[in-house]
Amino acid sequence: MANIQKRGNSYRIKVSCGYDTHGKQVIQSMTWKPDEKMTEKQIEKELNRQAVLFEEACMKGNVVAAIKFEDFARQWFKEYAEIKLKQRTVEGYHQMEKRIYKAIGHIRLDKLTTRHIQKFILELCDAEREDGRNRNGGKLSTKTIKLYKSMISTICDYAVKMQMISTNPCKNVTIPKVVTPEKDYYSIEEAQHLMELFNQESEENYKYVCFFILAIYTGFRLGELLGLEWKDVNFETNVITVNRTCLYSKAKGGLYTETPKTKQSMRSLKVPQGVIDMLKKWYDLQDKQRKKVGSKWIETDRIFTKWNGLTLDRTAPGYYYKRFCERTGMRYVSTHSMRHLNASLLINAGIDVKTVQSCLGHSTATTTVNIPYGHTQQSSYISIQKRYLSICER
Repeated sequence: MANIQKRGNSYRIKVSCGYDTHGKQVIQSMTWKPDEKMTEKQIEKELNRQAVLFEEACMKGNVVAAIKFEDFARQWFKEYAEIKLKQRTVEGYHQMEKRIYKAIGHIRLDKLTTRHIQKFILELCDAEREDGRNRNGGKLSTKTIKLYKSMISTICDYAVKMQMISTNPCKNVTIPKVVTPEKDYYSIEEAQHLMELFNQESEENYKYVCFFILAIYTGFRLGELLGLEWKDVNFETNVITVNRTCLYSKAKGGLYTETPKTKQSMRSLKVPQGVIDMLKKWYDLQDKQRKKVGSKWIETDRIFTKWNGLTLDRTAPGYYYKRFCERTGMRYVSTHSMRHLNASLLINAGIDVKTVQSCLGHSTATTTVNIPYGHTQQSSYISIQKRYLSICER
């Protein structure tokens, strides 16, 4: 039942809404000021009506305590995110806290509107990258802006679930259309030249040759490649399966293994015999290394390992590839660009979008079709596969 207190010319209406997870009583309150022309009887009648309406609103979760968005967001991290979400996702959200709190952290949760969030999103479109990199002209990408909106929306969804607000103010927020530059990846001619250069690499670097050829041919993500184990390769059917991903977290003390990014990321791909032969050769070379170091070898079953059998560091392939490009004069692109090259080859070879989505492990086909590919010409894998075979036959 509502409690009413007279405060000068106004009235304070309080309603008890039970207790929170810490055992503290949750009190909702509002102030009602009567019109000066109202009689005492009219005031009493309207005051009781306001109290009943307010109590009903509280019971339906349409009114919240005076908690700022930043304070509630920090509660959300402890009560939900750190328990339900993956470590990498939580760390990514923590990196976005500063900008979000600066823009809307001071606003009461029940006062947060679509307009507040829309204004913040528009400001992000003109914001500079905090890491100083020149990607996308030094501006935030559309994907990053969507992640900011997603984080705020997820927090608001939790507030709705906890009956602290009635609706999510993010629902009507729109992301402005931002021109996204084409992905920087190799043309077919460049990819063919890369295969020829790999064919000249020494046995010492064969591990990395296998890594990048597998990246181009399968489109696996960096973490998926590093998480591959020999038991994931069926040498009889030529099928490679993604069962895990290898990630890095400072909070977890370095590399750690987790389930793939999405359910769709757990997938199996059939590769040509030449790729399988290449892996067999690397298996033999790795076995020689295992025997060479003896008791110092740590058995992990990982395909891509350091000298002692432990999983290869996430920075190692990129570091090798930069030096490789400097040595050979090959135009440098990022390791992730090999995934874009794979997608481009599939799309330009006439493979339907749904199949490409499945091969890449995208959660939706929208993700696949929204990636801007431009310069690759219509072709097939045949010419590149020949390079695979030449490497394996050395």
